Amino acid sequence: MVAAVALIAVLGAVIGSFLNVVIHRVPRGESIVSPGSRCPACGTSVRALDNVPVVSWLLLRGRCRHCAEPISARYPLVEALTAAAFAGAALARGVDETLAIELPFLAILVAVAFIDLDHRIIPNAIVLPAAVYAVAITAVVATGELPAALIAGGAAFTGLLLAALAQPAGMGMGDVKLAGVMGLFLGAAVVPALFVAFLSGTVAGLVRIAREGADARKTGIPFGPFLALGGLAGVLAGPELVDVYLDNFLS
Repeated sequence: MVAAVALIAVLGAVIGSFLNVVIHRVPRGESIVSPGSRCPACGTSVRALDNVPVVSWLLLRGRCRHCAEPISARYPLVEALTAAAFAGAALARGVDETLAIELPFLAILVAVAFIDLDHRIIPNAIVLPAAVYAVAITAVVATGELPAALIAGGAAFTGLLLAALAQPAGMGMGDVKLAGVMGLFLGAAVVPALFVAFLSGTVAGLVRIAREGADARKTGIPFGPFLALGGLAGVLAGPELVDVYLDNFLS
């Protein structure tokens, strides 16, 4: 089990390296396939040995080998975060075929969280293929759960759509679509996931208002990262939280 989780963490770091490309290029409408990784300062292609997730950045002390310009700590952060999320999912849910549902979902959450932070958008180029994948992989890996996933996806989409219509400044259609995708991946666990998202978003908003005063109300906080946090909570503990609620309030 330990060896399997370690391998999954390494896979997460590798996927995280690819997510850095997605985060940078997708909002700009650029190809995620070519050209290969390049230094953002001098444009020199990054050698394979200098592109090892997390490790290369540390060995190079966060600088380009060729021009010595700093390379953002964002890159190893995304890689380490993805590795930790993958390992957490394996530990919480077990190493089995359902990881084919959970791990891609976590990768999607990491990508949209950072894109939304940078650009205040959640691209259709990510969420729409994610929705298709969620339905397809659930039909293959967890066939019996597909109806519940479709219901959860529709309910989450509708719920956030109503919230967006009621408060347009606080939420966009990208958030609505992402919530629907979360429902497709999580099923009933989307309920605690959305609760975590709204709770964390509310706390962050209150903290910002306390620090910045009335000016904080004029600029919204991107909600995608909070949805991503809720999605992570849904993967790690969502089914257990649903069971706790059902056992204590509906039994």
